[in-house]
Amino acid sequence: MDSIKEQLQLFVRHFGLLNATCCDECCGEQISMAQSHILFEVQRSPGSSMQRIAEELGLDVTTFSRQVKGLEGKGLVARRISAEDRRVGLLELTPSGVAMLEKINRFMTKKIDKIFAQMSSFEQETVTRSFELLNHALITVGKAGAAKEGTIACCK
Repeated sequence: MDSIKEQLQLFVRHFGLLNATCCDECCGEQISMAQSHILFEVQRSPGSSMQRIAEELGLDVTTFSRQVKGLEGKGLVARRISAEDRRVGLLELTPSGVAMLEKINRFMTKKIDKIFAQMSSFEQETVTRSFELLNHALITVGKAGAAKEGTIACCK
């Protein structure tokens, strides 16, 4: 099992997920990794509540709210109040947010294409299928346990 843990840690490091300036490199903007994930989730589920997106990302509401405020300040997301429940804030990407996410996606696609160019088509399919299986297992473990239990990389 140490081998899989080691491989995951090396993957995170080599892919650049710990790189504090990753978004500077890809889009030239001061966007944090958390903010990049927020943009992605808002795009996947436009008009979703802040609470739902925070839960999906595994962020506490305070941290999430602070990140959203930063994105609002940059004009990348818009928050509106739910017509059904005025206590609920709903998020949508602005046109600038869509453009920013497109820049990030283009950068990531180029990076992944460069990595996959080192592999045969069979290896590419194997990696893709392995990630699908790993993500499915992570989701299953997360649903079966208490909140945060499915987040295996957490030190708590």
